[in-house]
Amino acid sequence: MSQAFKAACVQVTAGRDIEANIEVAAVLIRQAAKDGARLICLPENVSMLESDQKMVPERALYEEDHPALTAFSSLAKDARIWILVGSLSIRLHNQPRAANRSYLIDDRGRVVASYDKIHLFDVNLANGETYRESNNFKPGERAVLAETPWGSLGMTVCYDLRFPHLYRRLAQAGASFLAVPAAFTRPTGEAHWHTLLRARAIETGCYVLAPAQCGEHEGGRKTYGHSLIVSPWGEILQDGGEEPGYISAFIDPAEVAQARQRIPSLTHDRDFSL
Repeated sequence: MSQAFKAACVQVTAGRDIEANIEVAAVLIRQAAKDGARLICLPENVSMLESDQKMVPERALYEEDHPALTAFSSLAKDARIWILVGSLSIRLHNQPRAANRSYLIDDRGRVVASYDKIHLFDVNLANGETYRESNNFKPGERAVLAETPWGSLGMTVCYDLRFPHLYRRLAQAGASFLAVPAAFTRPTGEAHWHTLLRARAIETGCYVLAPAQCGEHEGGRKTYGHSLIVSPWGEILQDGGEEPGYISAFIDPAEVAQARQRIPSLTHDRDFSL
């Protein structure tokens, strides 16, 4: 069984300026690393939250040219830490839509896994807000389980949280930890964020690491914040509240095995008809 380690979730209020957003995140990463965190998770859209949805594909950057990947890879190598880059808007070759892509960078500065968000947020909210992620992003087609020194990490992004079968598949494939970087809207966050994250942890017996965007962004968009670290038993270990910063907690892989031994539901699937 792997040893316990400290994980952190960074919370930011990203705007349209990519370089400024990278620097804000980098400051918090350095602080969390100095505090002993070995795996540091960043939110969805950490390098840019574009206020004009129609501009997202145009402002997306090719993976090989993205300054956030360069900066975070260098920081991971220098600080000898692992970084989960919640997501970046990545321009795709010969494709009008971008990818909403998450990256895992190891402590040598190498990208060891990437995941394209599968479930896209297309919704009309009661307060008048409208989101059509599918206009700008091409949905991913595969789930990703990434190996870390402490165990397997299931990579997801934001709206994926509402699709429990994805997390069950990841857990049954060996995930001990689930990453849910997000930019949840304030209305949906207030209603469902804590409940859904605790449910995913309880259903899978996994730790859940959920770094989030917070506050009011350029253009008036408001995100919920409350980055969470949740234990395999569904206990909220840390809550990031509503302001930028970071949270951290010790993660003990032995707790995953204990939770699954107490409630072995991952092994109790049965076929049924409808």
